[in-house]
Amino acid sequence: MSLGVSRDVNRIEAFSDVVFGFALTLLVVSLEVPRTFADMVQSVRAMPAFAASFAILLLIWQEHHNFFRRYGVHDGVSIWINGLLLFVVLFYVYPLKFLMTMLIGPDGIFFGRRPAGVELAQVPWLMVMYGAGFALLFLLLAALHWRALSCLRRSDESAARLRALRVSLGACLVYVAVAAISILLALAGPTRWAVPASGFVYAFIGVAHYLYHAVLTPRLFPVAPTAP
Repeated sequence: MSLGVSRDVNRIEAFSDVVFGFALTLLVVSLEVPRTFADMVQSVRAMPAFAASFAILLLIWQEHHNFFRRYGVHDGVSIWINGLLLFVVLFYVYPLKFLMTMLIGPDGIFFGRRPAGVELAQVPWLMVMYGAGFALLFLLLAALHWRALSCLRRSDESAARLRALRVSLGACLVYVAVAAISILLALAGPTRWAVPASGFVYAFIGVAHYLYHAVLTPRLFPVAPTAP
């Protein structure tokens, strides 16, 4: 088990970056250079969906990167949790790309069109698949933090660092809670309002994190008083 953070990129981080990079290639509309102007226009119109998908994957990668850079726990349990997370990432790109293309793709709902390939009754299940993948990814990130907390408790870590780890674990669970609410909304009511509501829930992630850090964190994880 390794508790130190190396200056060099270690093997688990390098492997993870390769998987994230491969996931990004799966988001690309086409790997070929456009051959006609019409193809070029179509590629440009697909950019908003790609940009939104890219931003979400970047968010997940950033949380993953921050964890390993801050805590550097590379024991066997962490490696398997990380491997499962990478497996989910490779699956998650499909509902992610499909959903973003349906919303803001060239023939997306945002542009007043009805996307082909999906029926109205299937959209709630698309939101469930997307939400389940989103929740599972951050649940696995929370599991990595939990494992690091278990390991660092047995070492001579400062109380401040352990508190920061607990706060980060809770922040991961905020993402999970938002996704769970989205899934419940997608399944709970009529499609005409439940599906849009299940999507708009993700817009409140920033608000949820603000409330968590400003209201809940001081109560759940109070700062230990310093010795005079």
